[in-house]
Amino acid sequence: MHAKITQDNLYLLLPIKIGWLAPWLAEEKGISLTEAIGRIYRSQLYKKLSTESTKYWHLGPVDLYEELKREF
Repeated sequence: MHAKITQDNLYLLLPIKIGWLAPWLAEEKGISLTEAIGRIYRSQLYKKLSTESTKYWHLGPVDLYEELKREF
């Protein structure tokens, strides 16, 4: 059974995606995990990721991190 991702349930995926990205960002930038999470939540990537119609939620961690690095 495949669940359909909608704007109403997309929020369930976001912590998983952020959990992939935050440790990488913290290590690369030499910042705390808390600061990395904050930066991600304030990023343009997060806006795209949290909007179902962009389909960014479908991307894997490496692609998402590459997008985040381009932004920063």
